Amino acid sequence: MAHQQKIFILIPAFNEATAVKSVIRACKAEGFPNILIVDDGSSDGTGEAAREEGVTVVQHAINRGKGAAVKTGFEACKLLQADIVVTLDADGQHDASDIKNMLKPIQEGYDITLGQRTFKLGVMPLAKIAANHIANIFTFLLSGLSIHDSQCGFRAYSRTALKKLETTADNFALESEIIRSIREQNLRFAEVPIRTIYTSYSTKKKNAQNFWNGLKTLYGLISK
Repeated sequence: MAHQQKIFILIPAFNEATAVKSVIRACKAEGFPNILIVDDGSSDGTGEAAREEGVTVVQHAINRGKGAAVKTGFEACKLLQADIVVTLDADGQHDASDIKNMLKPIQEGYDITLGQRTFKLGVMPLAKIAANHIANIFTFLLSGLSIHDSQCGFRAYSRTALKKLETTADNFALESEIIRSIREQNLRFAEVPIRTIYTSYSTKKKNAQNFWNGLKTLYGLISK
């Protein structure tokens, strides 16, 4: 069934020239040639690096935030008539070999697949475990849905989900907004365990979802 569907891999990227090529190659090695990079106003040549890999690149003139990049990618994928869109991070944190597992629920009739990371010491840094548990609690209070990993950017969306999702956030709050929209639009979702690759590069990025970005995310959600 998968080969009959038009599947796009959507990768929002901001100053990821160091890692984006390897992420693109990993996706292609798993059999997914339709890759869309949204360069969110990078200053390090991220868009140029991605183009060298022969993929489609959409660029923001200025940095607008991860949420804005994902939304731009959704609109582009609709124009490209994608049947399924898979989002993953550009820093190499997600394992491309998990893409096929993320697709299975969509191909079985679900609207959205949510990646579920392992919250264990030795697998995830302690600060990230704490931040994610807090985010899960706030997401539950705001959406009414109990999600094991509300902040994971590794997700898969059906064409129906892309049409129905209603979001406004331009920052990391988009991840939680999508959970709220799942509830409001009565979309069917599944959670799938995924592997996560933490490196010194991915954990030290200034634009990563750290403590201060987490506070901004919570404020953005509460103020809506």
